[in-house]
Amino acid sequence: MKIFQREQRSLFGEILDWMLTPLLLLWPVSLALTWLVAQSLANKPFDRALEYNVHALAQLIMVEPDGRAQFNLPLPATEILRADESDMVFYQVLDNKGEHLSGDRDFPSAHSRYDVPPGEVVLRDDELRGVDIRVAAMWVRLPLVGNDELALVQVAETREKRSVLAAEIIKGVMLPQFVILPLAVLLVWLALARGIKPLHRLEERIRARKPEDLSPLNHRAVPMEVAPLVDAVNDLLRRLNESLATQKRFLADAAHQLKTPLAGLRMQADLAQREGMSTQELKRSLEQIARSSVRATHTVNQLLSLARAEGGGTGLQRAPCDLVSLVIEVMQDLLPQAMERHVDMGYEGAEPGDPGVWLQGNATLLKELVRNLLSNAINYSPSSAEHPAVVTARVLPDVLARVVLLQVEDTGPGVPQEERDLVFQPFYRALGSEADGSGLGLPIVQEIARQHGAEVVLSDAQPQRKPPGALFSVRFNAIRSAASIEATDVD
Repeated sequence: MKIFQREQRSLFGEILDWMLTPLLLLWPVSLALTWLVAQSLANKPFDRALEYNVHALAQLIMVEPDGRAQFNLPLPATEILRADESDMVFYQVLDNKGEHLSGDRDFPSAHSRYDVPPGEVVLRDDELRGVDIRVAAMWVRLPLVGNDELALVQVAETREKRSVLAAEIIKGVMLPQFVILPLAVLLVWLALARGIKPLHRLEERIRARKPEDLSPLNHRAVPMEVAPLVDAVNDLLRRLNESLATQKRFLADAAHQLKTPLAGLRMQADLAQREGMSTQELKRSLEQIARSSVRATHTVNQLLSLARAEGGGTGLQRAPCDLVSLVIEVMQDLLPQAMERHVDMGYEGAEPGDPGVWLQGNATLLKELVRNLLSNAINYSPSSAEHPAVVTARVLPDVLARVVLLQVEDTGPGVPQEERDLVFQPFYRALGSEADGSGLGLPIVQEIARQHGAEVVLSDAQPQRKPPGALFSVRFNAIRSAASIEATDVD
């Protein structure tokens, strides 16, 4: 149960609720317990008086020579027993045969004589003439008669004095609590407000920071309980700083890569505008302009592809994809490029729809991954009409292991061991390469593979041959076929 209801959760309010709610709920329990204790305390002195009266009356029981019990209560004793301003006092004396000797005849019956040892006073609560009473009873052994001859003496009084005394005890205990409880609430409020001041100071320090200040916060200046939160913020700032640094470096590299084709465009345009240019020279300049524009367009497209791959994250739209169908579709798109460069491009492996070739992923990004691998193989494999290069794509499913392997192999120069990690960095290009490229293809491949939980491995295609060629392997987790998935969903 919440005492303070809020639309927005507050740490101050939550702690205050959990501190004050038990306090206010336990207060009525404290009242009830205090009332019970007060009743017990109020009973003790009056119970002792009842016990004294029972013993006093028991001493007035006499036994006649004929064996009959007699009870003689002097008149002054009767007046003392009956005299009370608040409560009514009753008594009863019964002989060994249960006959009435003195006192009130309608007195409630006592415990059995066999349940209580003789001479022991038993106290109980009872009712007489519709009034609650407190009763003290004792079985008295009669002298000179025998061990089995017992008389009963009972004394009772109403509970008015007890209730008054219990009420006075309650007042003496509870009245100070009406002053202490609000004071305790105020002290809790002030202590809590003082306790969360370090959070306000931390908030002020963060708000006072400049946007470009990503230095870590001082976790020693906050309470120990808040230090893990500050450490988490510092970790976030560190990762954000690294991300911004990567973005700045990426933008600088992108600007540098775009500067070259744009400068070439401008230079060729200036050359084409000179007077006295021959038709052949003008044609050559236009060819250079076209080549630079194609290179700039390719670089921009690659940058967009890398941004799309890096921005996929958890919001990536995924569906069952047939990897073989995607590879064949991309190869058909790249066939004109392969033919232009005299590259023999072919496919080996599973057929579309075969078991084990399905994976859960984004078809657009997966085709971009395949396109970059095949384009790299086509562009970086020296080829001619007399000696055509060979580029082979494979899809190899492993149904038992639930994996599907994509391979792209070429007969090019390969990648030296020391450069195999570098080629996956943006804008890096292997030394001695004369092919046009932006250096973004393999970073795009690696990012898309990461988005799909896959791993890219680069190795020599044929180590014993010179040149060894390159072999790119991407290992995906396979799923059941789309048809079986839909059937399961329908069931």
